Amino acid sequence: MALEGPLKDLHIQDVFQLLDLGRKSGMLRVTSELRQTAATVCFDRGGVVAASLGSDPQPIGARLVRVGKITAEQLHRGRALQSGGDARRLGDILVSLGAISRRDLERQVKAQIEEAVFDLLAWTEGYFRFEEGAACQASVEAPVRSPTEALLMEGARRLDEWSRIGSKVSHLGLVPRLPDQNGAAAAPLDLVPFEWEVLAAVDGERDLRALAEVLGRSEFEVARTVYGLTAAGVVILGDPAHPGQEPEPGRDLAALLVPAREALAQGAYEIAAGALEEVLRRDPLMPEARRLLGVCQAAMGQFSRALETWHAWSRLGPRTPGEEAEAPAVERMRLAVDTLVKELERHRE
Repeated sequence: MALEGPLKDLHIQDVFQLLDLGRKSGMLRVTSELRQTAATVCFDRGGVVAASLGSDPQPIGARLVRVGKITAEQLHRGRALQSGGDARRLGDILVSLGAISRRDLERQVKAQIEEAVFDLLAWTEGYFRFEEGAACQASVEAPVRSPTEALLMEGARRLDEWSRIGSKVSHLGLVPRLPDQNGAAAAPLDLVPFEWEVLAAVDGERDLRALAEVLGRSEFEVARTVYGLTAAGVVILGDPAHPGQEPEPGRDLAALLVPAREALAQGAYEIAAGALEEVLRRDPLMPEARRLLGVCQAAMGQFSRALETWHAWSRLGPRTPGEEAEAPAVERMRLAVDTLVKELERHRE
């Protein structure tokens, strides 16, 4: 059985719930034109056993190197054995080589699955297709099964928490630093282990995204921890785009753009445009908001305004890697609208 359709007709959370309630086994693939990427999720009797974003067929290998569980040489050796005909999964090979324990492998696979699913649950546009019984066992690096209901609940909780975090952690480009003590003795700190890890990695140069990369943890975990450290006065946040100024509160990208994305996915372009214009009034330099506003304007037939908006988007910087990846899509839309405008003018003549 194939279940498919646009996310504007059936939200991704609803797709997960249908597969969970039906105890389905197979592969779900979701493609996004806006993001120019795809996500793959494997289900076994309604539970999630594998998930990945992007084109890397073995994301767990890169993750294990990034978090320091294995070396790049060990990963290369494991992949070389696979290329040489070893039919085992990469994770099994790495365990047999002694590069990682089975327990650590399963923990990292579970974390990788969760991060991919939580990112996917924020998508409001795209096209999904589920193929029941599709072979996906080869992509599962360890026998880890995550209950779908628990993933959906955690995804909803994270979205709510992003809204709260946004009061201080307005975007992932902020750079935390230690406050000046001015010779005063620092008060003793009562921190949990991960807070100490984050604090030890704070150097006044790395932004939140870079800290997540260095620590091998999700951007959400790092942002939430830095939020707590900031509230306690342990660290101070600075915005490289506005040196010397306090970051404006309440500008979290995930929180502010959710209503606009939802309206856009449902074809409510006027509502989406209004929400995006409000976001841009509060943060004129937010690239995603400006890019999506151009989409709304084009959909409403405001072609000249759409071209101006995309031109302004092209001059914004610095943009995140994810937003930078949208450049080809913006160029295609710009060319399409420009061609349409010229054709309309030709017919008027």
